Amino acid sequence: MGLDPGNDLRNPTYRGDISASPHAPVAPAHPSVATSEAHPHRPRLGTVVRRVALSLLIACVIPATLFYTTFALAGVWTAIMVALGWSYGAIGWRALTGRRTSGLLILTALLLTVRTVLAVLTDSTWLYFLQPIISDGVVSTAFLLSLVSARPMVARLAGDFYPMDHELAVRPRIRRLFRNLTVLWALLGLGKATMTLWLLQSTSMQTFILVKSISALSINMLAAGATIALAAYVGRQEGLLGPAPQLVPVRA
Repeated sequence: MGLDPGNDLRNPTYRGDISASPHAPVAPAHPSVATSEAHPHRPRLGTVVRRVALSLLIACVIPATLFYTTFALAGVWTAIMVALGWSYGAIGWRALTGRRTSGLLILTALLLTVRTVLAVLTDSTWLYFLQPIISDGVVSTAFLLSLVSARPMVARLAGDFYPMDHELAVRPRIRRLFRNLTVLWALLGLGKATMTLWLLQSTSMQTFILVKSISALSINMLAAGATIALAAYVGRQEGLLGPAPQLVPVRA
């Protein structure tokens, strides 16, 4: 008797090849699909860089640019209010649109609030510019003191840029990374405070604002670049940034 493939497939005891069955699993069309489904929580390096850049842009670059532009056009008191208004406007907009507010933006807004209130109460713009020196010293000291805790300061802020959980946070390489970055930003803050104090005492107000705006942004951008590079290096070792894009050879 001949074999009928149709009957064999309908027979519950059939053990042949069922790869053509409509119920057989279908392989994904592209390898990246399987990778993204296996690790949906792991963003690529470009995504992390965009988050860091956006956070710095909103919390640091835009208010500093608005401050100096307004200072040149309308004076220092108007510039103070515009910078403060931008910070709270950004926080309000992100809250209304359901977006997460970064810890850096909240910290910037709080520091600007304290500086503005004290400057208004004392009617002293010099005190307004002295306060960042004090706040840099205080924040840097807080970073250093956080090293004695289980979660250094950078570990508390890392969730703004990368999805964190307990399993990830306790990995030895990740813990060393957070500690090293906390030390880096603490030393950077102390160095910046020292430089700013020297500028405030040795230059005119207009020169001080111009040099401080440019130097502070440059230092912050360089430090952010170093932070991203170190974090990317460790992230690649830990397999946290998703697979690197595969290069497909093209025949001539």
